[in-house]
Order: sequence, then C-alpha cells, then structure tokens
Amino acid sequence: MQIKKVKVGIMSQEKYRQRTIDIAAGRYRPSEEEPTIWFESLRSLAQVLSPENQQLLQVIVRKQPKSLTELEALTGRAKSNLSRTLKRLERYGIVKLHKEKNALVPEVAATHFSVEFGFDAA
Repeated sequence: MQIKKVKVGIMSQEKYRQRTIDIAAGRYRPSEEEPTIWFESLRSLAQVLSPENQQLLQVIVRKQPKSLTELEALTGRAKSNLSRTLKRLERYGIVKLHKEKNALVPEVAATHFSVEFGFDAA
C-alpha cells in the first residue's frame, strides 16, 4: 500500500473565506508547508474521517473496486449512501472519483493525515 500523506488544517469559515479572497487577489501566497485540506472545526474533521469512513477508505485501498456496485457488495453499504459519502470525501480531496466505461471508480488520494491548528490569543 502506498502511503499518501496530507496536512490538514482547522480554520473558521470566516478566516478561510478571507484567506481565499487574499489568495485570489494576490495578497497571500500559501507556502508548501501549509495544509492542503481545511476543515472548519475538529468536529467536522471527525465527522468526515469517522471510523466508518476510515473503514471505507481501507476497503477501497485494499480491494480497489472498479465500481460503486462492487464497493456496495464489499461493504454492505447502500450505493446511494456510498455515493454521498464518496462525494463528500472528494470535496475534501481525500478521494478521487473517476469515470471508467459506465462506472464511477473510487481512488483514495490520502491515507495518512497530520493535523495543524491553533487559536488567536488576542
């Protein structure tokens, strides 16, 4: 199994929105050491990387299903549930979904996470 490490950051929606605006305006340029995936809170991180979703990611890495139908058979989870979960994981850059023939094929883009966060002392 290939280890795919990513750095995760925690930042409020307001600060993330301002950061995005500053990047678009050229006022801020992220460094390579900064997180590449951002969550609003530790709670939202815990929901996305729940034990059930971690198990799902492990199945995808180990079994490499070629469709959601195959993943449904491997996990016992309904295809509609899998689709919703995978699309959410894709929005965070944890999963990539590829169309091959007439099937949606999931690929895990991140297997190891380091979390970085702080708070304003002011």
